[in-house]
Amino acid sequence: MEGLNHTPQTSTKPEIPKKRAIIGPGLLVAATGVGAGDLVAALVAGTNYGLVFVWAILVGAVLKFVLNEGVGRWHLATGTTILDGWKRMGKWATGYFGIYIVIWGFVYGAAVASSCALAMTAMFPQLPLWGWAVINSLAGFALVWQGKFRAFENVMNVLVGVMFVTVVGSAVIVLPELGGVIHTAVPSLPEGSLLYALGLIGGVGGSITLASYGYWLQEKKWQGLGFVRAVRYDSGIAYLVTALFTVSLLILGAALLYGTDATIEGEKGLVDFAAILGNELSPAFRWVFLIGFWAASFTSLLGVLNGVSYLFADFVHTVRNTGIEKRHLSGTKAYKFYVFWLTFPPMLLHFFGKPVGLILVYGALGSLFMPFLAFTLLYLLNRKALVPDAKVRNHWLSNLFLLLNLLLFAVLAVNELKGLFD
Repeated sequence: MEGLNHTPQTSTKPEIPKKRAIIGPGLLVAATGVGAGDLVAALVAGTNYGLVFVWAILVGAVLKFVLNEGVGRWHLATGTTILDGWKRMGKWATGYFGIYIVIWGFVYGAAVASSCALAMTAMFPQLPLWGWAVINSLAGFALVWQGKFRAFENVMNVLVGVMFVTVVGSAVIVLPELGGVIHTAVPSLPEGSLLYALGLIGGVGGSITLASYGYWLQEKKWQGLGFVRAVRYDSGIAYLVTALFTVSLLILGAALLYGTDATIEGEKGLVDFAAILGNELSPAFRWVFLIGFWAASFTSLLGVLNGVSYLFADFVHTVRNTGIEKRHLSGTKAYKFYVFWLTFPPMLLHFFGKPVGLILVYGALGSLFMPFLAFTLLYLLNRKALVPDAKVRNHWLSNLFLLLNLLLFAVLAVNELKGLFD
């Protein structure tokens, strides 16, 4: 059965769709990966350093492209999922992921709903923050609960369009204001900014949702080695979009705030920036930016509800060895449980605050996931026994970039863990 047959797919060469038709799963990755945290990081970079760190965003997009392409290539080359790969690496790998995904989902469900609520409260203050958080959570739950991929994909694509028109459009409007900061566009590493630059590189374009890419490929019926080139094209589109969106935020910060005493602090700072944008351009742009802020947050909520629920369902059925076909995961009880887990238990955190101990564990586990994923792809995609076709195994360049990913995220993980004891 599909997902359980570990025989590499070496002979199937399905008809490849036209390029306009293969732009799909990658955009889901891009939309899910760009959230409120990315908006804050890019605005802060532009505010504090001008255009210096455009290079960091571009490097981050390339590194995440390599990870995303590797996940997709594993699915196509083996006919299995990333969970099957982790199972082959040993019980430690699936055990770590199982602990991580349960804790991560509980805290992330509250955090992403709060991001959506910040934008909605700024536009419609008649309801309190917790009220909008609950409404956004319920709206996401309603869209994803039935596991209808086509409806989910259509909503996500519309919201990507909204993000582009609002945020990228705003950046285009302020381009004439860059005259005074264009000298900062020279790539450099200001004194004392190494860890900041590494964090900006690592923050481009999502984390655990990268591992969801293979399930979205299955939904699009991309199977076999004939789709490897399509996956590379699709992943390239995803991270081109991500880079363009993130650079647009940096441009906004640099054009309007660089050289001033203004500061952007946390997600609340995005609401303050919307007011600044409205004052500098016109009141309408306050609404434009807030709509883009909400769209970026809500696509992250929807993408995680759909994509990470596949991962959890796959984890449950892989560990239990139930024999279910992996393309049917969205109809399983495990999938629906995780959609529920991401939606309702986190609502408690809106009312009672976020327990410090849980947040610390979440941060520690989260910092270890990206080096874990990079190591996974280095280990699995270099093994001839798993990927017999030399053309599909890692090229030396893929290995080089995966090693860079591993080193980068290992440094960030050590820094995160060190912060627990400071």
